[in-house]
Amino acid sequence: MADKYVIHSHLDDPELIGFWTLDEFLAMIIPFVWGILSQHIVFGIGFAIACWWLLRKAKAGKATSWLIHLAYWHLPGGFPSVRATPPSYLRVMVG
Repeated sequence: MADKYVIHSHLDDPELIGFWTLDEFLAMIIPFVWGILSQHIVFGIGFAIACWWLLRKAKAGKATSWLIHLAYWHLPGGFPSVRATPPSYLRVMVG
């Protein structure tokens, strides 16, 4: 009777590709593919591991949206392409 209701404990877990989240997977696969296409596979593997490690250190217990917020404030205006928000260089709004 105690198992009548099941409460899942992993509802908010991100989707995984293998062992990695989507952003970690892309941080590894893009440098690796670049290394294959430029015929520098060893450098591509090394750079992929370095990118994955740096991304893990940058996230360090924070949500993935933290990187999107960082990109909004520090990269050019069209990068995150969020239509509902004003450009980040407008610090004071009239009205």
